[in-house]
Amino acid sequence: MNRPMLLILPLATLVAACEVDDDTHDAAETPPAVEYVNPRSPADGEVLPFSGAVWVGHTLHLSGYLGLESGQVPETAEQEATNVLDNVKSVLETAGLTMDDLVVVQVYASDVGDYDAFNGVYRTYFTTEFPARAFLGSGTLLFGARFEVMGIAVRREAAETG
Repeated sequence: MNRPMLLILPLATLVAACEVDDDTHDAAETPPAVEYVNPRSPADGEVLPFSGAVWVGHTLHLSGYLGLESGQVPETAEQEATNVLDNVKSVLETAGLTMDDLVVVQVYASDVGDYDAFNGVYRTYFTTEFPARAFLGSGTLLFGARFEVMGIAVRREAAETG
């Protein structure tokens, strides 16, 4: 009988901790603008059914990216890590951001044994603090890729002023 109460109490605590208590958000305000980077829509025909990234206010949500070369998996994990991070960097630059604007990164790996190889490349893409990150063993990825990377970035000036 006590078990359900144990589940409800942490949930209530989490909800209370997530409440916004500042003057920067008002329920009557207009919702944040939504803009697409490298947009795709059903009208585009047979293209892959996702946009490259989506701005919601000052936050950019990046789709998952692979590091293939002409549709093929590169010979080494290091080359694939370079390719996938170059793809992420490219979409960030298209949106007017840099790798240092990433605040959260999720790395899906078909083999967690590639952790060190990925990290050796990953750390060269940043000049300030690293973003929060998860490195997840995923099992088989699309097209036999070793890595898929997605993330969330925030405009630095927005984060610093607000």
